[in-house]
Amino acid sequence: MITQQKLSWDRESVPAELHDMLEVIGEEYPVSEGKGGDIRIVFQQGAPSDELRVRKQGESSVVVEYGASHLAARGLGLALAGVESNEKSGFRTFGVLISCGHTSVMNIKHLKKWLRRLALLGYNMVMLYTKDAYELPGEPYFGYMRGAYTLAEMKEIDDFARRLGIEMIGCIQTLGHLEPVLHWSDYIKVRDTMEILLVDQDETYKLIEKMISFWSEAFHSRRIHIGMDECQGLGRGKFMDKFGYERSFDIFNRHLARVCKICEQQRLKPMIWSDMYFRMGSKNMDYYDREGVIPDDVKKKIPATVDLVYWDYDKRDKEFYKEWIKRHRDLGHEPLMASCIHTAAKWWYDHDITTATVKPCLEACRETGLGEIFFTLWGNDGSYCEFDSALAGLCWAAELSCGADGDQERLEKIFRAVCGGSYQAQVLASNLNMCDHRGEHFEISAASLVWDDPLMAKYIREIRKKGADMPEKLLEYYRDLHSKLLPYEHDKGAGEIAFALRAAELIIAKIEFRLQLEKVYAGRDQSALRQLSGPGSKGVLDACHSFAAAFRTQWLRRNKPFGLDVIQFRLGGLVARYNEAKCLLAELAAGERENIPELDVKMDFLPGAQPEGGYWKNWALSDFRVR
Repeated sequence: MITQQKLSWDRESVPAELHDMLEVIGEEYPVSEGKGGDIRIVFQQGAPSDELRVRKQGESSVVVEYGASHLAARGLGLALAGVESNEKSGFRTFGVLISCGHTSVMNIKHLKKWLRRLALLGYNMVMLYTKDAYELPGEPYFGYMRGAYTLAEMKEIDDFARRLGIEMIGCIQTLGHLEPVLHWSDYIKVRDTMEILLVDQDETYKLIEKMISFWSEAFHSRRIHIGMDECQGLGRGKFMDKFGYERSFDIFNRHLARVCKICEQQRLKPMIWSDMYFRMGSKNMDYYDREGVIPDDVKKKIPATVDLVYWDYDKRDKEFYKEWIKRHRDLGHEPLMASCIHTAAKWWYDHDITTATVKPCLEACRETGLGEIFFTLWGNDGSYCEFDSALAGLCWAAELSCGADGDQERLEKIFRAVCGGSYQAQVLASNLNMCDHRGEHFEISAASLVWDDPLMAKYIREIRKKGADMPEKLLEYYRDLHSKLLPYEHDKGAGEIAFALRAAELIIAKIEFRLQLEKVYAGRDQSALRQLSGPGSKGVLDACHSFAAAFRTQWLRRNKPFGLDVIQFRLGGLVARYNEAKCLLAELAAGERENIPELDVKMDFLPGAQPEGGYWKNWALSDFRVR
């Protein structure tokens, strides 16, 4: 760990509430009790609860004046970086949600590293989104082969987090998004659809009681997130067969009331994602439909004990956030805000989208006086993002939340001291996710470029809607990005830049191969066909293998091994498809076939049309189901 200051503290003069935090931080950082440091750090409690002041006092000491204890931890992080500051947070809860339910499950050792870094950045709450990735007594298929957390592991993490001043909150599902476990035949009795639990079935609530009991025992916090988002199709499966049609609002509220009752028995206060109330009030099931109406009788039946979480990951308009905060308050509940550090369906954290969406969200929360916010890190489509790269986004968001203006020099100092490595390099690697080609700026899916089948090339075909020469532009762009990243190849601490380089190399090799393939196929030159089917394919196959090795390294550094198989199946499938392309080219050169049907497919594009697909579109390898 590279830092700029070695700090020492005195037990007698430091408030007792900070002793555990300082000891835990000192296990990894140059913070020690006694006189061993270059700089003596002094903590003074007494500032307003949302304020923090860090100032130098002479040449050999720094004073941290703080209100809340989590700001004292942030003050320690600033002191490690040698940064003076006068800050006002405005948020009593400033948290992070880590996806552990979309294939990857962060291991305990790495989770502890994250908790230290989060504390030093000023975060005081962490949710682990697990779906079914935790063990339940008498439920052997719950989290089966998915790296399920044990009760002992969660208690260990909770104790560790408490010493850092971080509240751990369980984040589960108690209605929808339970496809990993519901596909097992043992759960037929509690299945409405393949993703949604069967409401009004006694066995359903026995299972939910087990789920909630686990987290009640695992964490000291008396808050729990019980999910219940995106349940489109609620009451339209087995429920309708059994009970007939019923308004979704009524099914949802009745189920929520029963789950809240279970929480009450466990002395827990539940929160849910709010989207279903807005979706059910929209003709298009759209969360953000301004024409949607939630009936008064529905509002009155929302349990008083539940908190609503307003999640919004893509809006770039501050006024929209303010409007939806008001709409939540009109339901009679003060919401929590869930914004996003963009990691889903990406190899690297997306700084461009994150900064464009988080800034207006934070501004809206400040202006409306919303006191609780957390940032989600999702792993949809297989959790293949180098999640440690997201620490750059979390560092930036922490700065913004405290009123800092995003000064790059200050960010570089804080990031290097707290997370290790270069902030600039982390943000540079984020350019995997977009293209800025000679003034032409547009988002690109680096994941789709990797998964794209070499023969069918669905994504390459789609991006040509932007222009026939788009592959050539992308090739030039990624070659330039690769050269800019090379000086940081051995940069350590957060996201591994070496992994970003291997991703860029694979994308470059894939585009080169595709362009050569189109050229030699159109020309039908036997010598060129043989060359591409032999030595000409070595570059892309070598890039596939190098990338697969780099991916395995970063996955196992951070996660339990379960889930790695999903991505290795995909990468293995990619290699198989390149070998298939080699075979077809060789057969064509030998006169054993007349054509390659996949290369003969033509499509007429409408002028100005944009690539299809959304956030989690898997362009090439859709048969490999994400669990």
